[in-house]
Order: sequence, then structure tokens, then C-alpha cells
Amino acid sequence: MPGEGPTRYLVTGGAGFIGSHVVDALLARGDHVTALDNLSTGRASNLDPSMPGLRFVQGSVLDESLVDELVHQCDVVIHLAAAVGVKLVIEQPLRSLTTNIRGSEIIIEAAHRYRRKILLASTSEIYGKNSSGPLPETADRVLGDNTIVRWAYSTAKAVDEILANVYHRERGLPTIVVRLFNTVGPRQSPAYGMVIPRLVRQALRDEPVTVFGDGRQTRCFTHVADVVAALLRLLGEDRAIGGTFNVGASEEISILALAEAVIARCESASPIRLVPYEDAYGPGFEDMRRRVPDTARLRALTGWAPLRTLDDILGDTIAESRRHAVSKPDLVDLVAP
Repeated sequence: MPGEGPTRYLVTGGAGFIGSHVVDALLARGDHVTALDNLSTGRASNLDPSMPGLRFVQGSVLDESLVDELVHQCDVVIHLAAAVGVKLVIEQPLRSLTTNIRGSEIIIEAAHRYRRKILLASTSEIYGKNSSGPLPETADRVLGDNTIVRWAYSTAKAVDEILANVYHRERGLPTIVVRLFNTVGPRQSPAYGMVIPRLVRQALRDEPVTVFGDGRQTRCFTHVADVVAALLRLLGEDRAIGGTFNVGASEEISILALAEAVIARCESASPIRLVPYEDAYGPGFEDMRRRVPDTARLRALTGWAPLRTLDDILGDTIAESRRHAVSKPDLVDLVAP
């Protein structure tokens, strides 16, 4: 790492779900962290202001002068700030495009200006409708019509990746790109279509548990602590520079089976209600039948493998949702229909 003493990190989206866990892990090992977040989806309560080495800055990655100042003051940038979640992307496509493309451009330009290593968080949405077996980083992107907003998000994140890659190849910027698959754990909001927190909240209330489509679509879920461990390993590995890495678990489950598992773990009386995609997200919505990562590249380089199972993820999510219901009852429900 650069220089002597603690490494200074800038974590964009640092008060968000994944970002706050990254901040905690860095602080726990003695690094200094500036967490930048505009609190549009992140929460200041996700961070402990008493932690030594933490500085929180409320602001946007679209603020060029602020980004310039913060990147200049750090050694390494972890760029997690993004418009995330299918529901948010569908409802606010312009905001998503602006944040994800222009925000990343501003961050990458500043990292290049000051020669800072940057880890850029991308997404499994990159692969679009490609529903083949475990997807390696070289798998084809399969997208639908440009008028379908979901593929605009996939394209925006692809632009982010391309920017990082060309800055590395043409200008020598030390970049690492990670494609995050479904990540779950404490502090994840059920808002904006995050499936496990949404199902858990419904089950704990004995409400109908809503499954979109026919429920046969399959996903793999990774505990946020395992994702953070993967990111830190990549940041500590010089051979990761210039590379792109899938980060995700391989334990595949259908959403219908997931709903049944949530109901059982919650000891809930909730029925399962199938909701057509068009009712949940509007006409023309498209989904993929499978989304399974091939993480051989990550494993070969770092030895990383997820340590927590889906059962662990459900246990943590249910426990937090119960605590949240006790401490903050009757909150406005932001869950998709």
C-alpha cells in the first residue's frame, strides 16, 4: 500500500449497504476512511461516528470539486456509489444514468489525475438476459430493446467498466473492476426491489409474500461480509490490477423456493402470491431465468470462497428485520407491490 502508516481510503457510497460494511472492515484493520455519500439511499446511521479514522462527508459523486479534493487526500478509491435496485432503475432511469455514468467518469478522472488505485463496483446486470450456465467474466452480454429501461442500467454500468479499462490500458491507471452478484445482509433495505429483505418483511407481518413472474427464475445470494472479504483481497493483490472479477456465491435457488424458505424460517402464516412482472414493474419488463457466477478467476488469484450459506443470510436478515420492527414500527412501506 502507498506510503507508511495507515492507508487512506475514499469510499463512495460509504453510508450505503455494502459501502458501510467496507468502511467497517477498513477501520477495523486500522486504515483511515473518508466515506462520501449523498444519503439518497444510504443512511448516516450505518456508520459509527465514534470509530477512530472515520470521516463522513455528505455530498455527491457528481460534485467535481468535492470529488477532486477527496481523491487528492486519499491513497485508494473504492467506488461503490450508484443508483441501485431494479425498482429504482425502472422508476428513475435518468437519475440512474446520470449517477452511474457521469459520477463514475468524475471519479475515474480524479483517480487518474492523482494516480490513485481505484476499485470500481459493477454488477451482474452486465450480462443482461444471458441465462446460460455459470457466467465467466468473458460471457456475452445479451440485451433487449433500448426502450426497455432495465437494459439502460446494464449499459450504463458497461460504460463504467469500459472507462476503467481504457484508463488502465491507455493511461496506466491502476484499476480493478468487480461484478457483484446478489448481495444480502444487515443494513440492506427492502426498498427498490431487494428481494430477500422484501420477502422477510412480508413474512414477518404475515402478509402475502409476493413472487414476481412464475417464481422459477433462479439466483445466487452472497452474504455482504463475504463480498467485503473478496474486495479487500483484490485490493491487496497487485496482480488484480487491470482485471475484472465476478463476486458471488454458487448456491442456486429459485425465487419460489426462496419464498418458501423465508416463510418457514419466519414461522409465518403468509401465503405466496405470484405477481406478473408487468404489475410489479410495468409493461415490457424483461428478466433472466438464471444468474449464476463463475468465480474461478477470483478464486485462482486470491483463494476467496464464500464462508456463509443461504441459511446464514436468512438468519441474519430475519434477525435484523425483527430488531428494526421493534425499534422503528409503522415506517412508511417502500416495498414494490
